[in-house]
Amino acid sequence: MSVFAECTLIRNRDGPFHDRTLRHGHGSVYKHLHEATEDCKIILMILLQFTSRRLVSHVCRLTNSVSRQRSLVEMARPSSDMAEFRQIFAKAKHIAVITGAGVSAESGVPTFRGAGGYWRKWQSQDLATPEAFSRNPSRVWEFYHYRREVMLTKNPNPAHLAIAECEARLSKQGRTVIVITQNIDELHKRAGSKHMWEIHGSLFKTRCITCGNVTENHNSPICPALEGKGAPDPDTDDARIPVENLPRCEENGCNGLLRPHVVWFGETLDSNVLTQVEEQLEMCDLCLVVGTSSIVYPAAMFAPQVAARGVPVAEFNMETTPATTRFRFHFQGPCGLTLPPALARHDSEIIS
Repeated sequence: MSVFAECTLIRNRDGPFHDRTLRHGHGSVYKHLHEATEDCKIILMILLQFTSRRLVSHVCRLTNSVSRQRSLVEMARPSSDMAEFRQIFAKAKHIAVITGAGVSAESGVPTFRGAGGYWRKWQSQDLATPEAFSRNPSRVWEFYHYRREVMLTKNPNPAHLAIAECEARLSKQGRTVIVITQNIDELHKRAGSKHMWEIHGSLFKTRCITCGNVTENHNSPICPALEGKGAPDPDTDDARIPVENLPRCEENGCNGLLRPHVVWFGETLDSNVLTQVEEQLEMCDLCLVVGTSSIVYPAAMFAPQVAARGVPVAEFNMETTPATTRFRFHFQGPCGLTLPPALARHDSEIIS
């Protein structure tokens, strides 16, 4: 019986209060007021019991829901068991390593993002766009000249070296290690990695905006007009270099204006590079995600897609990411400390 039905029965058992009062006259007003008060007490008790039952039921459902969610989180929490990872590593034939800015940061490479990440008064997303280059190619080239000069003072760290050494060692066993990097600093290349895809391009390559020719260029400075330019201090004035004095194409007398061969904000990745990367990821039987935030697309989709195929994925990062729970392993801490022991020679490897 509903609470409303119960209340109706109580209210009407001797007829409506108004009718009772009319029948018995004024002399019985106080008597019926007392009865009405008793009726109200009963109604309140029923309401309290009903509300309590509803509250207890709701709390029970909520408790069960929280317990189920906690169980799901515990089930989804990736492992940090290095011994288990090493067993899988020892059997892997094709290892894909996806790297991001976290690896380069441990070499002291500035990112120009987040708090304090400014060059003069701009962050990377303010300068690394086709529109910014069109408006002020001199300023953009100053920014990239500064970054190139900084990178010439940086060196690969233990994470870069561990990946390169692992690739060289496993290649003698008929196994492969490939690197898919979002970084444009070429530190993997300098560490010795051979099979590498730089999906966002390189600081040390240029592309002609007229003929499209792509060329490696490690000159310092990249052109005479940029020598001594690019200081990051906020009070530094733009050099305002005439466009004809900026880096120019030397391919067959083209003389077109060069731009850094990097993927800028608002640009799409090279479709040929993406196709090759997808082919490599389809073949891998172990995937490592190293120093990446897993929020920059399309690279952020690579490892989760591999994990969806049932392939073990291990994340090495300073903190968890939006994709962490999709992976089998998560090793937290500096990549330069966590990665070398993970990729070191396994006891089962044959030394040649």
